[in-house]
Amino acid sequence: MKQLELIIAGFGGQGILSAGRLLAYAGMLEGKYVSWLPSYGPEMRGGTANCSVVISDEPVGSPILDTANVLVVMNGPSLEKFEKVVEPDGLIISDSSLVEAKPKRTDIDFSGVPATQIASDMGNLTYANIIILGKLLAKTGIVSRESFETALKKVLPAKKHHMIPEEMKALNLGHDY
Repeated sequence: MKQLELIIAGFGGQGILSAGRLLAYAGMLEGKYVSWLPSYGPEMRGGTANCSVVISDEPVGSPILDTANVLVVMNGPSLEKFEKVVEPDGLIISDSSLVEAKPKRTDIDFSGVPATQIASDMGNLTYANIIILGKLLAKTGIVSRESFETALKKVLPAKKHHMIPEEMKALNLGHDY
């Protein structure tokens, strides 16, 4: 994929903005042009949150996306809201643990990953966003797992670095799902 135009959406507290930031950082580490634009409601935890991420081999014209070639959703309202902005032949990945509905469109590729259930089985619900990103990397190849691990080391505060092996295990579980 030459250019990823991605919207990640869900509830505040699901790591939506962090997921986008990690992806953008990993793209930057690979020498790609990137943008990350967060958006969230005033409620923060429990409210809506989404971000736009562009990772490209060419300069990014604008961080604002009217359409996207990939959508990652971690709640039902986000699928309902953003499904229509995915370009034909685009990709939608959902956390099938929390999003019961499937896209209505037939002109897109769809993958449901029970990310929250897998994270629960791992003993840490905060890994659900990383599991979803693992599937995204598997489907698009937009950044390598190695770059993602380096991004974790750069973005996470030092006191959380002990979690990186488990984060990478979560990424690999999503990648291989």
